[in-house]
Amino acid sequence: MTGIPRDHPRYESLITREKIIDGIHMGITSQQGLVAQGRGEAFDYLIGERTTESAAFAERAAVAHILLAKNPIISVNGNTAALVPESLVALADVTGAMLEVNLFHRSDARVHKIIEHLKANGAGKVLGGKGDKRLGLSHDRAIVDEEGIFSADVVLVPLEDGDRCQKLVEMEKTVITIDLNPLSRTSLSATISIVDNVTRALENMIQFAKDMKHDSRESLQEVIDSYENNKVIPDALYAIQEKLKQQSEERGIQWI
Repeated sequence: MTGIPRDHPRYESLITREKIIDGIHMGITSQQGLVAQGRGEAFDYLIGERTTESAAFAERAAVAHILLAKNPIISVNGNTAALVPESLVALADVTGAMLEVNLFHRSDARVHKIIEHLKANGAGKVLGGKGDKRLGLSHDRAIVDEEGIFSADVVLVPLEDGDRCQKLVEMEKTVITIDLNPLSRTSLSATISIVDNVTRALENMIQFAKDMKHDSRESLQEVIDSYENNKVIPDALYAIQEKLKQQSEERGIQWI
């Protein structure tokens, strides 16, 4: 990463890619994670590489849900472990949520490496090693800990698989997702759909949590009650449309 000049116009994106590659070398990220990262990066570019107003509202409502939850869990996969380990730990610390490793391309060795990586970045107890319960899915993201995702009332699942998101919703859990694709099954299925880059979203949520953690339960519930998730997807699509229109006009391309 040291070879990337800070004045490069795509510096942040290139650094992010390098973190995923480092994660592969460390054994915590799968090679398929590079494909997922590239897809998200494309949507981030389309949305203007910024946190939209509706995404910020979603992040604030998400924090209110986590702070009110009895057993909030933050699900961690290989990409998030490589990209934002410190932020995951910080959000868990400020909200009282637990971290649980959950992987599509799962092996005991990889789960252990991610747990140790999170602990090296300040985490205490990290769930995911037991895998003593299963959700009704045919792949390894079905494997969860009973005291974690299986019994959680609120689950934050950054960079999620759509079918697991749907299954968690069917289990009547509050499911908070972070996904830059506003038309993914994940975004369309979640209780709260945060259409934002995971690095920005988690930093925003940490700050919201610091600001809100001493608020009354009534105040937090008001935040939740005032939030409408069905407006998030149209707002994200509108932001993409406006970004494309702006880029076209700046380059003298007729916008249809």
